[in-house]
Amino acid sequence: MEFLSIAHSDVGIKKNTNQDSVLIKEASTDYGKILLAVVCDGMGGLAKGEVASAALIKTFSSWFEETFPDILYNRRDENDQIDRLELENEMNRLAIEVNKKIAAHGQQFHVSMGTTIALLLMAEGKYYTMNVGDSRVYKLDQSQISQLTKDQTFVQRELDQGRMTPEEARNHPQRNVLLQCVGASEVIIPEFTCGKYKEDEIYMVCSDGFRHVISEEEFFKLMAPEKLHTEKEMRDAAIYCTELNKSRMEKDNISVILVRTC
Repeated sequence: MEFLSIAHSDVGIKKNTNQDSVLIKEASTDYGKILLAVVCDGMGGLAKGEVASAALIKTFSSWFEETFPDILYNRRDENDQIDRLELENEMNRLAIEVNKKIAAHGQQFHVSMGTTIALLLMAEGKYYTMNVGDSRVYKLDQSQISQLTKDQTFVQRELDQGRMTPEEARNHPQRNVLLQCVGASEVIIPEFTCGKYKEDEIYMVCSDGFRHVISEEEFFKLMAPEKLHTEKEMRDAAIYCTELNKSRMEKDNISVILVRTC
């Protein structure tokens, strides 16, 4: 199966620097096309958030080129598929390793820095996600939009435990408080999901600045698969949503990756 993909990132209307970092990597293999998409949101309230997000992007870019081929070709399960446990263990190990490096770098310069990560890996008809923080991965098919990752935030924990309603969560003053982020948390526990992808689906990886003030219903109307057939149409949709965010006074950096299966 083939992929179409675009990335778009904008500093937004308030911040002087863009602390988001984005990555798309694609390769042809004996097992078909594979794709990696990553969005990292450097913490705006912490110093050098852009350094933390860029470091994480660089690490996973190298991993895709140097380590993932070994997983793809040599670490396969009894059904001759990528061994999901091996893959998740590798990504978990790498995230923990980078967490320590970013924390140590911050201590050296007496600053605190951190970043979220939302990662989408597509190979052999399956998608794999990894998430730390509140950047997200969504899937849009012919009928609906589905959030594939779960935020690691205070309000999500309150929702899960029944102490807060979705409406309260949307307007809560602590809606942006993270429970974990890479580099600023002593311990991180990435969350993973896995599923099958089909032809003519759209996958969206985004920072929280891209989706704070646009509803899932609006995203589906703007980015449903039947509307986005080319990379130009995908880029135009990403730019339109970015400008819509800015017109609605979103104050954060704004970043998104769109991937279409075809």
